Amino acid sequence: MASTDHISELAALTASELIDGYRQKDFTPSEVFAAIQDRIDQHNPEINAFYVREHAAAERAADQSTARWTAGRANTALDGVPITLKENLATVGTPSPAGTAARADAAPATEDGPVAELLSAAGAVRLGKTVMPEFGMLTSGVSSLHGVTRNPWNLDWTVGGSSAGSSAAAAARFGPIHIGTDIGGSVRLPANWTGLAALKPTYAIVPVDVPYIGRHVGPLARTIDDVARAMQVIAQPDERYRDYTYQERPADWGAVASSPYDESDIAKLRVAIHTDAGCGLPTDPEIRAVIHSVGKAFEEAGACVEEIDPIMTPHQFEMLCLFFRARAWREVKNLSRSSREAALPYFVQWALGAADLSATELLNAYDTVQAMRGAVIQATRSYDVILSPVAPVAAFPADWCGPTNDPATALHDIVYTVPYNFSEQPAATVNAGFTADGRPVGAQFAGRRFDDVRLLQIARWFEQARPATAVPVWPR
Repeated sequence: MASTDHISELAALTASELIDGYRQKDFTPSEVFAAIQDRIDQHNPEINAFYVREHAAAERAADQSTARWTAGRANTALDGVPITLKENLATVGTPSPAGTAARADAAPATEDGPVAELLSAAGAVRLGKTVMPEFGMLTSGVSSLHGVTRNPWNLDWTVGGSSAGSSAAAAARFGPIHIGTDIGGSVRLPANWTGLAALKPTYAIVPVDVPYIGRHVGPLARTIDDVARAMQVIAQPDERYRDYTYQERPADWGAVASSPYDESDIAKLRVAIHTDAGCGLPTDPEIRAVIHSVGKAFEEAGACVEEIDPIMTPHQFEMLCLFFRARAWREVKNLSRSSREAALPYFVQWALGAADLSATELLNAYDTVQAMRGAVIQATRSYDVILSPVAPVAAFPADWCGPTNDPATALHDIVYTVPYNFSEQPAATVNAGFTADGRPVGAQFAGRRFDDVRLLQIARWFEQARPATAVPVWPR
């Protein structure tokens, strides 16, 4: 076993630093794999990030990458870089039970999904699958199948969801890049509560499996550079989805690091500050203050910064929650009695809120969601970037299903994230500060559709410009 210092040293490296180290022959993918496996062995039992670890396959992939680097024929931006995939992203031989004991008998996938296939082809070292909460519809790490996933910053805090294991693994330094999914904030919310950088990209520039309205696939990492590096690989066509959920818009993801924004670029921007969602949970004053400090940094760099009114109305948000509840009720209704009894009671109770919904009521909710989509685009179209909190509250107890732990308000923390799922606009997050008791606070940067590269350049500028007190010092 490698020494603790050596494990920590290699695990602390970003994907960009790993690639540089491989190129300079400072270490090999096989050495990095071994060190990270040791770190996972040490810390995963208390964090609970993994659903399935693919040790043998990952070891082979690391050894093959080592051979390519030795021979001078490494593949891509991620050759030899350890990564994980969220439970609901298909990989051959592994079931996708959606984080619930109600589906503990789910059949294994018979083929890799598009993102898994793209990453393998790029030479990335797939460490395994990370856990998700109940049916992927909780903003916490609570699951009837997996138990509770905990925050590496403090095991008493939530890790967020539904990309719960992804954010736990990233913050614990179980590899530098982790791929999650996001239908209402499920990449950005956990990134927010664990001090990470993340991107929910423009809808359909990453092929999505299984497709659904509002669902996106995106990376979580410790730096914006690594987020962009992951996008360079996963924002590629997959023939199975080219005509369904993939929009081919070539983008220079390498420009995020190679052509970084400076103050002269920031001075040309129109920035909207959005700290009053107008619905859901009220925004904590500590979080509002952090976001305004970010806005001040842009203003001092010369950007035009102004506050905007709430984007969603309470009625639109209520109908959106109803739409999600109806989707959940369909899942519950189709379960056998024994499977329903195995599901998390909190989730079942929440889903029951749509049990008596008529077809007319469901269509009314859907139409309202579409009207909300138009309202989001209209409210943001004249700005280069919308700056907001990721969530209105900081991390809550790890064993709570949500920030109120009440099914009636189960989704009331997604008010800043969910608008961009349905408007299909990109939204990135980066750590921007901490509450008085040390909980990470992220800033969300949303932009126009297909403007993902520029959005990451803007987020990266802030990442580099933020005060030292806002830079995460990762848990050892």
